[in-house]
Amino acid sequence: MARLPPLKTLPAFEAASRLLSFTEAAEELHITQAAVSHQIKHLEEAMGVRLFRRLNRALMLTEEGESFARAVRDSLHDIATAAERVKRLDAAGPLNVSCLPSFASAWLVPRLARFRAEHPEIEIRLDADYEVTDFDHEDIDIAIRWGTGGNPDLREVHLMTEEVFPVCSPVLLNDPARPLKTPSDLKHHTLLHDDVRTDWRVWMKAADVTDVDPYKGPRYNYANLVLQAAIAGEGVALGRSAIVHDALELGQLVRPFEFAIPSDYAYWVVCPEDRADRPKIKAFSDWLLAQAAMD
Repeated sequence: MARLPPLKTLPAFEAASRLLSFTEAAEELHITQAAVSHQIKHLEEAMGVRLFRRLNRALMLTEEGESFARAVRDSLHDIATAAERVKRLDAAGPLNVSCLPSFASAWLVPRLARFRAEHPEIEIRLDADYEVTDFDHEDIDIAIRWGTGGNPDLREVHLMTEEVFPVCSPVLLNDPARPLKTPSDLKHHTLLHDDVRTDWRVWMKAADVTDVDPYKGPRYNYANLVLQAAIAGEGVALGRSAIVHDALELGQLVRPFEFAIPSDYAYWVVCPEDRADRPKIKAFSDWLLAQAAMD
């Protein structure tokens, strides 16, 4: 590659060659006239040619200056156009989102049509898994994670905190043969379990229930499977408020008791600090917070 002239001098040269005035170039660039003159001198010395003829009350380009000015002007225009194109790409196009499968299926996916309506220029690509996102080695822009937060290497924004409470199909609630009016009535029903942090033992202790086996019943490795089993009338599940929100709104599930306990985990919107203010990442993050506030 050929040796480049001092690049920091080119804006001053381009402005001076176009305006044929160091003073006007300085005003346009918001620097002093002396600074423009110094940069032009530095450029001429580096190139070994005179670029301007300095007359008494006028400034003219030399033949070499004319030729170089055309090249510089075209190059700076190409760079500005490319930069604008990159900025537009950063504000639109694909956005890779990582999310827990249960949260994705029960809360996020049913709302994504709203995001597309507000931001048709951004294409969501959803990667649902339980692995902690490695932003340095995975093609993920932003993640929604369930935990306690506190990672100093990332920007974490609190999305929502959950409550935990029993839920079941309305069919079970209306079964006269097996009442479900008090927590002790759970002994007549199948308890549904998941392998996350939704623990019947903890809920029963808080509710002062002592005559029900908190370990009985089938176990599922995904919270959304427990949700589907509860909707199907297979038993009573401990629901996390974000996961069961829509099912309760639709009447697919009901709460047999009002007693709830706070979850020690919350949902967080997570991304590297140096990417957090990129337009499409910020647009999605702001939209998530607005949706959570609506709920």
